[in-house]
Amino acid sequence: MLNGKTIVLGVTGSIAAYKIANLASMLVKQHADVNVIMTKNATNFINPITFETLTANKCLVDTFDRNFQFNVEHVALAKRADVFMVAPASANVIGKIAGGIADDMLTTTIMACKAPKYIAPAMNTNMFENPIVQDNLKKLENYGYNVIRPATGYLACGDTGAGKLPSEEELFSYILRELHYKKDMKGKKVVVTAGPTREAIDPVRFISNHSTGKMGYSIARCAMERGADVTLITGETSIAKPPFVKIVNIVSAADMFEAVKEAAKDADYVIKSAAVADYTPTEVADEKLKKSDNDMSISLKRTVDILKYLGEHKKKGQILCGFAMETKDLIENAKKKLVSKNVDLIVANNLKVDGAGFGTDTNVVTFIEREAVSELPIMSKDEVAKEILDKLMSL
Repeated sequence: MLNGKTIVLGVTGSIAAYKIANLASMLVKQHADVNVIMTKNATNFINPITFETLTANKCLVDTFDRNFQFNVEHVALAKRADVFMVAPASANVIGKIAGGIADDMLTTTIMACKAPKYIAPAMNTNMFENPIVQDNLKKLENYGYNVIRPATGYLACGDTGAGKLPSEEELFSYILRELHYKKDMKGKKVVVTAGPTREAIDPVRFISNHSTGKMGYSIARCAMERGADVTLITGETSIAKPPFVKIVNIVSAADMFEAVKEAAKDADYVIKSAAVADYTPTEVADEKLKKSDNDMSISLKRTVDILKYLGEHKKKGQILCGFAMETKDLIENAKKKLVSKNVDLIVANNLKVDGAGFGTDTNVVTFIEREAVSELPIMSKDEVAKEILDKLMSL
């Protein structure tokens, strides 16, 4: 995922420094070349040997350390860096960088670095809210630094408020967004639907399906990492929402229809991957149901056909993608759907094939176009998401 990328992590004197060991490990697992620079104060909270063990690179602290290969180390590392993230960033180091002071290995290296730079403040709430610190952060943003807003919560000092270092997963997501893909979808607006819909029978029961949202979430995340402006319209799921996308939560098929209708007005790509409950209860068909929970006789009506509506109202230049899930006659049924719904691509999978369908981390799909059918091998859903977006961009 990050193979061939060089990431520099700057660690300053904060109790939150321990979190960066896990961040470094996460990055190494994605095959990144991770280099850690620590301030002397940071070594009071975590030992440099920890980072050296995790990254297999020397952890730099002393600007004049002679125990490494001869070169101007802070300049050499600055040139190699694809991303430089200072986390946790103390008020002291934020002030020094903002003021152009370069008096240790961390500040001299970041001063010489032209790669994207991220600053993740972590400090006492009163320090963070100090106007001087806020002015320094604004100054850094004006110079092109990316400032990650701290989380709010219980701090090590006992106070509760802003100043908490975000989780390792959140810091990781910033780096992944920066480096995972080329930004070939920058400026594009993408709408993705995901997850199940629910149609209420009564205040307790509902009709739904087995959709987990995994495929749609993978598509939304991939499009975001490729630079797109993404709106994710999602039913209730148990998986984490992808970061840096606009989330629209819905319950019923009618909710999804209204959300998609609005979001699709100015979208370049609309990808309907959600499994909508096809029917909604209308009224009790038997008086017994009103008297007994044992009788589930109800009348049903079809929910709105969202994909058909999108096809009928597709604006010029808009690309529309739908999904087809079948247990037989996959290609034939998908081709019919492609034509009848006026879409540009159908992503079809057979629910009886191992590794495909609901709840899995893999998928086996076939791309159905007007004049072509392309079957893909079993892949992770993240890999399938990339293939889908590649195909849509080629249309």
